[in-house]
Amino acid sequence: MTIRDLLAQPRPTLSYELFPPRTPAAESTLEETMRMLAATRPDFMSITYGASGSTRGTSRGVVHRLAVEHTIPPLAHLTCVDQSRAELVEVIETYLAEGVRDFLALRGDPPRGQADWRPHPDGLLYASQLVELLREVAHAHGVDDLSVGVTAFPAQHAKERYRQLGLDVLRAKRDAGADFAITQVFYEVSQYVALVEDAREQGIDLPIIPEVMPLVSERRAIRAEELTGVETPADLFAALEGAPDEDAARAAGVAHAARLSRDLLEAGAPGIHIITFNQHRAALELVDAMGLVRD
Repeated sequence: MTIRDLLAQPRPTLSYELFPPRTPAAESTLEETMRMLAATRPDFMSITYGASGSTRGTSRGVVHRLAVEHTIPPLAHLTCVDQSRAELVEVIETYLAEGVRDFLALRGDPPRGQADWRPHPDGLLYASQLVELLREVAHAHGVDDLSVGVTAFPAQHAKERYRQLGLDVLRAKRDAGADFAITQVFYEVSQYVALVEDAREQGIDLPIIPEVMPLVSERRAIRAEELTGVETPADLFAALEGAPDEDAARAAGVAHAARLSRDLLEAGAPGIHIITFNQHRAALELVDAMGLVRD
């Protein structure tokens, strides 16, 4: 069953995001994390796709292990960064041959050290073009059960100067063949609700799965803000900063993420997608607090 099919069911989905490891120690940590998270019987796990060639290869390896060793449907991230159209076609064909049917199509961020985003000279400029390419390659290989996700930005949508542009971009991705969206990080349920309602008012009827990031330390909060540009709520940052130890900080971060997740589900969110940072403890505590552990 693809993610598109799952989202047609009444039960909210549970899913996690992982990233490709860079060292043998990180590989071992990821394997333990996958094993622990698999015990919650998630609907799928997503694997990010780095800007460098080495992490791209590792991403494909993690996708394969999820599907074969853990029998968990993988959501394979793909980006336009530093890849020609021909290279993207090759990656898509490899995934399809291995039975992968769920993809998350992103434009992607500039590689580290590059200030602005520049497309590959023979590549794609927009995520919507990547959605079209996924559909094109799948059709050429007779694959008719492809499921394609894209990203949405609740925190950016809250800023009036970006609002209509963001909706126009989301519509373009939907029109290109996207089936669903997963948000980037945000911390206020009102931002998610506003995005969903405004999208529906403009005829953009994609299911939008919210992404939730448990911030388990002051350092993690600072780093997340640097990466996403989304400010950590003052009360949460104060709780993390004032925590007497790691356990107390993690408990504060998980409690905040659990409140947000419950509010999102009550507001009609079709599921929760948890950022794990390849660490299982906070993610498992969050799932337990939400009551989303599967029978």
